[in-house]
Amino acid sequence: FTTIGHALRLTDNQFGLWAALAIHDTSSVVGAGLVYGPQALAEATTVKLARALWIVPVAITVGFLWNRGREEAQTEAAGAKKGKKPWFILGFIAAAALATYVPSLHKPGHLVSIAAQRSLVLTLFFIGANLTREALRKVGLRPFLMGVTLWVLVAGLSLSAIRWHLIG
Repeated sequence: FTTIGHALRLTDNQFGLWAALAIHDTSSVVGAGLVYGPQALAEATTVKLARALWIVPVAITVGFLWNRGREEAQTEAAGAKKGKKPWFILGFIAAAALATYVPSLHKPGHLVSIAAQRSLVLTLFFIGANLTREALRKVGLRPFLMGVTLWVLVAGLSLSAIRWHLIG
């Protein structure tokens, strides 16, 4: 991405926006922005995190809508359990708000943040370690090609939109 960005003479803001839209993994977005420049890093991180925050309302809405239909059907069946709702997301928002707005929690919140970042890096390593030739063989060529094709399309379309000033 950085090589393409330099070859196309993208500004730091353009590159940061492109990286945030076209690169799936947050740590890779941060790495690409860091390599490109400080302004690209700020832009990429801000846009990627804003994009990631949309997971909260989407997950809550989908969870409630998905389970609403199931709960109605389950209440008709004797002894059926209620559908689960994504309450952990509300807990996450509450914890983030407390760590942000309660001064006595700033230092512990920062320590938790550092631990979370380290855990994320370790988790990404473990996830990445499972990507072997054998795993790809088990998945098959068609899903692999579909994933690569979608990635190229998203990267290309978002870059085109940025270059033509349709976004950003």
